[in-house]
Amino acid sequence: MIYNNVVLTVNNESDIEEVRSLLSEQARRSSEEPGCVRFEVYQSQAEPRQFFLVEQWKTQEDLDMHKLARAFTELYVPKVIPLVSRVPHPSDLVWP
Repeated sequence: MIYNNVVLTVNNESDIEEVRSLLSEQARRSSEEPGCVRFEVYQSQAEPRQFFLVEQWKTQEDLDMHKLARAFTELYVPKVIPLVSRVPHPSDLVWP
């Protein structure tokens, strides 16, 4: 399994709702892609400008294909990335 977690911080408070909507659509589309086990979007209650993407993919190849898919190339890269700062965290599962 491949675990990819991303922390996004919306640059301008006025863009929070737009980013929330875009990420919801991206999650819906991404979760339908081959090899996607989990694709969740969280918004921080403590810091509303901060979002977390929690992704789980069957293989590295599935994650690589995700980066070529329409949810990534037509939605995430051109519409979300310009509105946020982004820190990816490829991760290892500690438990269970």
